[in-house]
Amino acid sequence: MPVKQSIWRVGDNPTPLTPSSLKDEKLLEKMIETDPSILAEEWFIIGRQVQTAFGGYVDLLAIAPDGSLVVIELKRHKTPREVVAQAIDYASWVETLEADAISDIYEEYSKGGNLDNAFLNRFKVSLQEDNLNKTHQIVVVAAELDSSTERIINYLSARDIAVNAVFFEVFSNGSEQFLARRWFVDPAEIQSAQASTSTNKEPWNGEFYVSFGDDAGRSWDDARKHGFICAGGGAWYSRTLNLLKPNDRIWVNIPKVGYVGVGTVESGAIPASEFHVTVDGKTLSILDIKTSVNYARKNPDDEEYFVKVKWLKTVPRAEAYKELGFFGNQNSVCKPTVQRWRSTIEHLRKQFGIN
Repeated sequence: MPVKQSIWRVGDNPTPLTPSSLKDEKLLEKMIETDPSILAEEWFIIGRQVQTAFGGYVDLLAIAPDGSLVVIELKRHKTPREVVAQAIDYASWVETLEADAISDIYEEYSKGGNLDNAFLNRFKVSLQEDNLNKTHQIVVVAAELDSSTERIINYLSARDIAVNAVFFEVFSNGSEQFLARRWFVDPAEIQSAQASTSTNKEPWNGEFYVSFGDDAGRSWDDARKHGFICAGGGAWYSRTLNLLKPNDRIWVNIPKVGYVGVGTVESGAIPASEFHVTVDGKTLSILDIKTSVNYARKNPDDEEYFVKVKWLKTVPRAEAYKELGFFGNQNSVCKPTVQRWRSTIEHLRKQFGIN
């Protein structure tokens, strides 16, 4: 059960803020629509009160940087079974949406806007139709969570169903109200679960998939030389690094290039400003040594995060190993539970000579 929190006004005589509630829960929906970062800074809304083929209405529909969709359902005064069942029902419809239908939803919502242009403007990358709506997740928004809702979400998420809940606590200070947010399940776990949308699931084998963006912002040559993986450019890209713990085994893939390394994790995620490497026996900041790219970011929200890795085997980008049917995913880190991951690992172990 999420831990309740309290908030105090800072001062010589700290004053607790008074627990309160919103007069109208529709206000919360409007606030999320106006500023989706209240839920997640990496989403943007593409539809509100979207009518489904079954006659119901999705409260809010959002899109993530990888083209996956997010079904956001507000609990309001519905019972736990109603809101969760309703959200799953809506998600079953969303899963069937083709690119044209999704574009039409955004065009109607934005009064004539173009989804491709909006996506490019928001995420600075083009929306690829091959990635659009390949996965989705469900988010239940509530003023508070009751035990029944918690049990249902725990049951589903434990079985790799990408469902989460976020609840808001409201506090008052005079005439002002303040909103505090708490996720029920770590969003990184839900994001990772989206990698397992196949019906051919099996228990996770304990080995992590890593997508390494070898581009203008990071270098595989640097990662091989100094023993790390990294991700950044926003919470969506960096948060899944937090799934990694010391002694975890990772297999690294450069998207559209192939697998280039396998190693053992030696640290949790560390921001670039605090990450150090050893060069000629000296411990130096990654920002102070000569690297192929500059890992400093002007915007703190885009900071690069690093995980120290002891490489067991790596190859240069030009020697990347790739086969048709290999597992791939856009998440920086995920825990695949599909059969394709097992077969991919079996091939990679032989290729890299790893037991």
